[in-house]
Amino acid sequence: MKRRLPAEWEQQSAIQLTWPHANTDWTYILKDIELVYIRLVEVITQYQKVVIVSPEIKYVKTLLKNHNQSNIIWVEANSDDTWARDHGGISIFEDGKPLVLDFEFNGWGNKYSHANDNLITQKIFSAKVTPNSIGFKKVNYILEGGGIESDGKGTLLTTESCLLNNNRNNVTKEQAEILLKTQLGVDRVLWLQHGHLSGDDTDGHIDTLARFTDESTIVYVKNENINHPDFKALQLMEAELQRFRKKDGSSYTLVPLMQPTIQEPEKSAFLPATYANFLIINGAILVPTYHVKEDAFVLNIFRRLFPSRDIIGIDCRAVIKQNGSLHCLTMNYLRGVFK
Repeated sequence: MKRRLPAEWEQQSAIQLTWPHANTDWTYILKDIELVYIRLVEVITQYQKVVIVSPEIKYVKTLLKNHNQSNIIWVEANSDDTWARDHGGISIFEDGKPLVLDFEFNGWGNKYSHANDNLITQKIFSAKVTPNSIGFKKVNYILEGGGIESDGKGTLLTTESCLLNNNRNNVTKEQAEILLKTQLGVDRVLWLQHGHLSGDDTDGHIDTLARFTDESTIVYVKNENINHPDFKALQLMEAELQRFRKKDGSSYTLVPLMQPTIQEPEKSAFLPATYANFLIINGAILVPTYHVKEDAFVLNIFRRLFPSRDIIGIDCRAVIKQNGSLHCLTMNYLRGVFK
């Protein structure tokens, strides 16, 4: 049995969206976040299918009545929140065939309600919207998709602050590596000890900090303001990334993404705005934007990194009010997983 965790730039079958509703933390800005989701559906369905999970399918269909719904797969299920990246299934290859792993989700260390979210992947597969040949396996281990990043060639990038946190599994680094290698098929793990964004409540998900854009290139969040509360942690993270080596012993190409400074007006608190939370879909890159001067510069960086894909900005000012961004809202599934 040979397993492989693909890179996100490999061919996909669908993107999962768990739709916001009045019983989630979005209730105070529900209309604003619905507009973000409507925009995501509008864009993604031009390239591939979207799986929409919601307890209110009829209502969501009315929101999307002016959009082509032929590329939408509907799954009715209750949810506590909307962060599909962390409660969604993680799809891998096993002996060359797609397999979806359903890890446990505990609300980022029991910080938030999660009982409904933890059942969503199982309900998707119970809904018979996937081919019968697609494998599905429950894994009795807490792991969030936003906590891992793959180059598709056996290297996993992650953070100690999340995966080794006692509020998840209470394991040693050695034990965690054994499980990651066994379940995901990776053969080495690059651990970041540093890196933090103010307002982040995931204990340092890698998809907010540093991401592969190909096997040799890592984009990462950088802050040059010495007075910013994230400056030191990001500086230390940059130094760690500079020390990382590819399997052949050579350095990675590192591309900094400047961190935009965005504060919640009511609280004067920093929000975890990050361009590292981009989403790769078939034929396009969706980049979170925040209506700041850095947006245009970062979009050009992505045009250079992905010259064969469309680069599309998605306004995520509403999303970061709940301490996440674009990639966190979504989960990608391998080719063949959905019909």
